[in-house]
Amino acid sequence: MHELILHHYPTSPFAEKARLMLGFKQLSWRSVLIPAVMPKPDLTALTGGYRKTPVLQVGADIYCDTALIARRLEAEKATPALFPEGQEFNVANLAQWADALVFQHAVSLVFQPESVAIRFGTLQPDAIKGFLADRAGLFSGGSASRLPLEQAKHQWPVLMSRLQQQLEREQGDFLFGEPSLADFAMAHSLWFLRGTPVTAPLVDDYPAVAAWLGRVLGFGHGAHSAMTGEEAVAIARDATPAALPDDAVSDPNGFEPGQRVAIAAIDYGVDAVEGELIYSGREELILRREDPRAGTVHVHFPRMGFAIKAS
Repeated sequence: MHELILHHYPTSPFAEKARLMLGFKQLSWRSVLIPAVMPKPDLTALTGGYRKTPVLQVGADIYCDTALIARRLEAEKATPALFPEGQEFNVANLAQWADALVFQHAVSLVFQPESVAIRFGTLQPDAIKGFLADRAGLFSGGSASRLPLEQAKHQWPVLMSRLQQQLEREQGDFLFGEPSLADFAMAHSLWFLRGTPVTAPLVDDYPAVAAWLGRVLGFGHGAHSAMTGEEAVAIARDATPAALPDDAVSDPNGFEPGQRVAIAAIDYGVDAVEGELIYSGREELILRREDPRAGTVHVHFPRMGFAIKAS
């Protein structure tokens, strides 16, 4: 049984989502801290070029995107469930909406000048400039667009009032009564906003939301210990990828197992990963690729939000 290895950095909102899911599941994991900006040589040795944060590694299997990481954690430990029985559709769709729309608003709000001045106040000007340049590159070439700050401020009360309404409908505990992936997908953007006194009131001015967020953050991050990137790459090199799932489906665009393809996110961080398509499922695609350092790895992508083309 291989350990769960999370490649992440502390201030990443999507990494916080993954850490909270690990805490909710009460799972033990290894923590590999990666740079917040490119280059990320150990990570890209494993992924083949995918650069978004976080990435979950299990031996020689590499899982990209928190939507798919959630499903892998569900397979690792069924209870407590991220997709409670009878609520799977509602949970998955609200999580997708939060990861896209709410996060888009949070990015615009967090990176307003007053907030940036506090968040990066201890960094040298060149470091700030380098970070912002990296993020400009990350968000170029995809479908995601930067929401104007005035529009994000204008629409934010709508998002918070809808969240409060849902919490009131469920007596205020969690979004669907019991905790689920939807809570963690909504919480990480609000955790991001809590990072400076400029944006914290956008959460704390809504008491029911702030109380709910406290409950979600209360799950913590589980038991974890440090690992270096070099150690993680060596683990992949010395491991054999897990057996493929047995529920493959016919690909709607005609891609076949054994075909050379490139898979990339469509919103941002659109760097393509090339390899051999070895599995096409309803939710997941798997590429086999060879790396000089990591050996043979299987890189897993969600179907939703990613594009595939022949390479």
